Amino acid sequence: MVAQLLAMVAVTFVVMTIMFLSRVHSIRTQAVKISYYGLFQGNAPDYVEKATRHFANMFQMPVLFYAVTVLCIAVGLVTPALSLLAWLYVAARSVHAIIHLTYNNVTHRLAAFAIGNVCLLGLWIIVGANLI
Repeated sequence: MVAQLLAMVAVTFVVMTIMFLSRVHSIRTQAVKISYYGLFQGNAPDYVEKATRHFANMFQMPVLFYAVTVLCIAVGLVTPALSLLAWLYVAARSVHAIIHLTYNNVTHRLAAFAIGNVCLLGLWIIVGANLI
């Protein structure tokens, strides 16, 4: 489960890098003034908003993934089913990020998001059943 945890951290850092680069690009192309980033007041290009929102999203549902993987590691509950669900979650979140940060088809993005959340729910159900 450590590998899956680290993979999810890597996805988060990739998204953060994309957000940073989109902000630098917006300043260099004069799409926004650097002062925009002080209070985020005004309008920013869609690509900046999208990257910023996706980065913020990486600290919503994935927090439950971090919690369940750390819990599994701490109590020594690592099974093939849990390992597979964790990898599927990381894969689904990676696909979700790729879709959102590129062509952003909402239906495709929702499918990836839903698959990830089903995997996450499965992780918590299995862990809960084993610990209660």
